[in-house]
Amino acid sequence: MQIVAFLIALLVSLTLMEMMFAMGLRLTFTELAGSIISSPWLVLRAVIANYLIIPGLTLLVLLIFHTPPLIAIGFLLLAVCPAAPYGPPFTAIARGNLSLSVSLMVILAGFSAILAPLLLYFLLPIVAPGNFSLKFDTLRLVSTLFMIQLLPLCLGLAIRQWKPLLAGKLAVPSSHLSKLLNALMVIAIAVVQVRSLAEIGLSGFITMAALLCTCLITGWLMGWPGNENRKTLTITTSLRNMSLSIVIASSSFPGSPAVTTVLAYAFVSGTGLLFLVMWWRFRGSVAGVNTH
Repeated sequence: MQIVAFLIALLVSLTLMEMMFAMGLRLTFTELAGSIISSPWLVLRAVIANYLIIPGLTLLVLLIFHTPPLIAIGFLLLAVCPAAPYGPPFTAIARGNLSLSVSLMVILAGFSAILAPLLLYFLLPIVAPGNFSLKFDTLRLVSTLFMIQLLPLCLGLAIRQWKPLLAGKLAVPSSHLSKLLNALMVIAIAVVQVRSLAEIGLSGFITMAALLCTCLITGWLMGWPGNENRKTLTITTSLRNMSLSIVIASSSFPGSPAVTTVLAYAFVSGTGLLFLVMWWRFRGSVAGVNTH
């Protein structure tokens, strides 16, 4: 079982790194900086939504549903860890603001190293009173963010910025490889976690649905003006950073329901959001056809 878990973790890491590299090939540093400069208040709202509103509403939902402590910890870990690498690819599918999505991912990932442990310090005792000690390895957290998200992204951005012809040649095969790895990863996680998903129970899935709806509504309301920005912030707010949450859960609560909850909710919320993203894409395509 440990070998299987290691292989899944390796596949997830490789998939995320390839996704970030492929995403970087489509943008330049100049475009990223421009999206931040042109939308400073939107960036600020994204920070508020992801580090104040979502953790607060998640805590409220967990208390309302009387979620068991270790399961509540798993949900809370995801609540304080935004900047999922899947944000930009989902935004591209939905035809949202891609440069803003990548900028938000980088900014939120940087804040996570400081704000995630601080939020957990205050929120964990509320959902899990007792002898639950948090072992938080900040160096491992930062290195995970850097190696899996920021380094491959910056490599792709650098190629696109200074070697645009090479970036053009690499973009298509890199995109195809990302799709293949994503398909393999989803299948692998679904197979491995099918028993865990069955054990969560109806109340667990109701909690997941409530949290996902909360994130979707928050992102949409905070994303004005414009539908592109709303889509971007909705996706950014709804997708939580599974990789970072797993690092914390596996080091502080190894083999507990907290780890299972992180994997299950990340899978369920990601699948649910994918349907919404595909619907946005389909609706945009139909609207484009009708205007011609």
